[in-house]
Parts: sequence; structure tokens; C-alpha cells
Amino acid sequence: MNKKALFGLLILTVFLVSGQSCIDTTESTSGIERKTVEVPKGADGLTIEQRNIRDRLLEDNKIGSVKHLYIISAYSGQFILYSTVRGKVTSSGKRLAPFEVNQYNGFDFDIGSSSYETNEVLQDDGSYGSSNDYIFWWDSKGIFHQHFISGGQIVHVSSEPLNVKDIIINVELV
Repeated sequence: MNKKALFGLLILTVFLVSGQSCIDTTESTSGIERKTVEVPKGADGLTIEQRNIRDRLLEDNKIGSVKHLYIISAYSGQFILYSTVRGKVTSSGKRLAPFEVNQYNGFDFDIGSSSYETNEVLQDDGSYGSSNDYIFWWDSKGIFHQHFISGGQIVHVSSEPLNVKDIIINVELV
């Protein structure tokens, strides 16, 4: 047995003994192999992606948190608008009820005393719907804001303020 084959056998043995297979392959009749990858999990049983989603949901729903919203021009890089955000920014397409309901083949949903079904799935944050044309939020003073997103705007939200020189509209100074 040559050195390359022996080394390959050694690597395969290590994976089999450790019980960790990185790649699972199945060959088709034409000789093409299907490849899958086992994504590693942390000590908490979550992948990095799952942990990021969990942590975002926890951050978005942290009672008493204040975020910082910046609207930036994609053309000039100028900061157009700044506001604090009480809790989180929400998209106009989000709803507490599904958009469509029917009588058959879906998830149970009650409206008043009537029972319906919907094909929409309740999202991780407890809402239905998707992102739409505008966002809304309440600032740290409890003032409601609604901003329509048009071409050339970049929305940035952070848990800490950014070091920005000039802001065209600073709603905190009002």
C-alpha cells in the first residue's frame, strides 16, 4: 500500500472512530455523487446561524432596550436621519394575524368565535407577514415615527450609537 492510500485510510479511520463524518456521499447510477455537509454545533447544541437568529430575537425583544436608527444615502454616504428606537424597528408588512384564512388545509387560527385555517406560518417573533415599503418605531421619548423607504436609502440599526459627524435630520434634537 502506498503512502497516499495509507494516509487516506488513516484519515477515514479517525473519522469513523470519532463518530464525526464531515461529508456523506451517495453515488448515482451515472457516477455523480450527492454531497452533504454536517454543520458543527456548539456546546449548546446550536449552529452559529441558529445562535445568531436566537440572539437577534432575544436582542429585539429585550425589555427596555434602546437602539439607534440611521438612514444613509446610498449615493452620497450622507447620514439622512437619526433616531433612537425604543425596542426595535418594525416593518409595515408585519401583522398579528395572517393575511389569508380559509376553512381547509392549514394551521388553526381563531377570529372572534369562528375558527379558520391559514397557510401562513407564525414567525419566530410571533408575527405574520414580511418586510414592506416603510418601517415604524417609537423613540426613547415615546414618540411614534414612520419612515417610507425609497430608492437609495440604507437602513442601519445598532445597539450602540455610531460616531457620525453630520446628520441632516436628527429627531432627537426636536
